Amino acid sequence: MSADETERTAAGTATPGPLAGLLVADFSRILAGPYATMLLADLGAEVVKVEGPSGDDTRTWQPPVREGVSTYYMGVNRNKRSVALDLKDPADADAARELARRADVLVENFKPGGLARFGLDYETVSATNPGVVYASISGFGSGPKGAPLPGYDLIVQAISGFMSLTGDPDGSPYRAGVALFDVMAGLHATIGVLSAVNHRHATGQGQHVEVNLLSSALSGLVNQTSAYVTGEVVPFRMGNSHPSLFPYEPLPCADGDLIVTAGNNGQFRRLVEVLGVPELADDPRFSRNEDRTANRDELRPLLVERLRTRSKQEWFRDIIGAGVPCGPINTIDQGVAFAEEVGLDPVVTVGEGAAAVPSVRNPITFSATPPAYRLPPPDLDEHGAEIRRWLAEPEEGTR
Repeated sequence: MSADETERTAAGTATPGPLAGLLVADFSRILAGPYATMLLADLGAEVVKVEGPSGDDTRTWQPPVREGVSTYYMGVNRNKRSVALDLKDPADADAARELARRADVLVENFKPGGLARFGLDYETVSATNPGVVYASISGFGSGPKGAPLPGYDLIVQAISGFMSLTGDPDGSPYRAGVALFDVMAGLHATIGVLSAVNHRHATGQGQHVEVNLLSSALSGLVNQTSAYVTGEVVPFRMGNSHPSLFPYEPLPCADGDLIVTAGNNGQFRRLVEVLGVPELADDPRFSRNEDRTANRDELRPLLVERLRTRSKQEWFRDIIGAGVPCGPINTIDQGVAFAEEVGLDPVVTVGEGAAAVPSVRNPITFSATPPAYRLPPPDLDEHGAEIRRWLAEPEEGTR
């Protein structure tokens, strides 16, 4: 990182990681944007989180809490510095515009066009900062019909068709247990930002990157949207069953369900050998995946008859040992414990001393430039004074 880049960071010091030297102005809130900027921050970007006077909405999304702080907020805001700016206040708006002028990347998820009245829209920011990578995240895009629509994840789960696929065939539609498309849009925004940064390295040009939750949902529904777009088939709820594979669902053992996923003919043969019914692999009703899927109602009771003779942990050990994917249905604590058991070290400590907090590890492993966990999620305006001083000083050097 050059001396100029070091000077441009709000902290005034270099940070480690593959994105060291990248200054990100984070005007986003809630989940999709903060998740994207946290991933960038983990990899070394200097992220300045701009909050309104009342703070990010997720600060109040509780319970649960840790020492009075929302764990929702804590889950997506590590490695950032917080400054509270009231964009209706002229001095604060000037500081926000100066931050945007200095930033390599700006991320926002206001309603499309909502930042224009503060001089923080892409056209205005890029006029003084032509190299900026400006990422906008919305619910339904910036077009005249999509821009006015509210963009909460649950609404997108409903409108995209996702909920029509989730739940029992004869029951009610269900949402996912996490804001799935907020997270997915955050990942797409991260990919878009890094792609645009690479383009800028080659050309010197910044650009406007736009991501919306509905497009992320339709892309993320992969085989289900492909069934309709390519095959003109409208998928439907199948509970825990898979439309194109069998077995690929929970199956009952003596003491509970075990997920069993024989995704190809070789895995199915190994499965039935472990279960003690090897003849099923050569039964013409079940020998190919398409046959097993078509005849699942005949095959399922034959598998369940064997599985019910032993506990799920006994079958888990033997089926996994045979090279067939399977697994128990865990609670979150059990899932974290299993990740620890297999050596993934899922929990990291963010920050140092009394301020340190546990957090979930960044999922990417690098051989040379690993993620770092420097700063715990900031209090509202925790770094406001130092950031305001830094923005008031003349910027040294050029990019």
